[in-house]
Amino acid sequence: MKLVKTAVATALMFSAAVSAMDSRYQDRTGNLVADVPQNEAEWVNPSTLIFAYTPVEDPAVYADVWSEFLEHLEKETGKNIRFFPVQSNAAQIEAMRSGRLHIAGFNTGSTPLAVNCAGFAPFTMMAAEDGSFGYEMEIITHPESGIEKVEDLKGKNLAFTAQTSNSGFKAPSAILDAEYGMKPDVDFKPAFSGAHDNSILGVAHKDYDAAAVANSVLNRMLSRDVVNDQQVKSIYKSQTFPTTAYGTAHNLDPELQGKIQQAFFSFDWQGTKLQEEFERNGEAQFVPITYQEHWEVVRTIDTANQVSYTCS
Repeated sequence: MKLVKTAVATALMFSAAVSAMDSRYQDRTGNLVADVPQNEAEWVNPSTLIFAYTPVEDPAVYADVWSEFLEHLEKETGKNIRFFPVQSNAAQIEAMRSGRLHIAGFNTGSTPLAVNCAGFAPFTMMAAEDGSFGYEMEIITHPESGIEKVEDLKGKNLAFTAQTSNSGFKAPSAILDAEYGMKPDVDFKPAFSGAHDNSILGVAHKDYDAAAVANSVLNRMLSRDVVNDQQVKSIYKSQTFPTTAYGTAHNLDPELQGKIQQAFFSFDWQGTKLQEEFERNGEAQFVPITYQEHWEVVRTIDTANQVSYTCS
């Protein structure tokens, strides 16, 4: 699926952020992702593999959603699999960096940090049956806010999720600056909710005047009647971005990495909880991706925001 360019994409058509990979990793192939260590003694092949899904919503809900897939993963790898309910993007990155997390889905915005600071090696994302994929960032408000267009955000509070989030912070920050000349603490008051569902509920309950969110999360919450379309309305919709990237720690035994990849691509979605949850976004399969190609637009936005991939 080609990414649809908007005015911000045109405004940001300069070199994307170059790799700033931590010195503990090596990118010998030049694909911007850490390679398997050359020394086989550094390969990891644990009896129990830890899986974590990006912390965009209630982890307890997603432990159940992923349960059937993790059973399939156990059969394909011959390993015990445990679901790790991470509470923040930073905690998820640190878990992989420290060797406590082996397989993960990192959200769009935190994927570059995970790649460069934690040795994350992404290989797949969810897509529709026709192979199309992606989501958009939307700026939403509630009907009584008095906000009808982006310019009306002036003087209002705008909720972001976290600074590592693409749709929850980095993309809207670049768009508001490039397209509208609007800056935080000058034209609007920023707030941070911690998660997309928090931002959406905050707007629906009128705690925030507006919020920048991933419409994939919004659509799932609308379909589950967590909020309804009388409580929120959209005033901006962005270009399409890649969705959550799934992959492994770079230092897993290559044979094990192959089995994990095969598990993703051989999983039968039909009738599963994974299908029930993600078909709300039209997603029906896992498709191959490369970080170098599919995350180029995200690295460009990071460059616009002067984001550093330096690891602390």
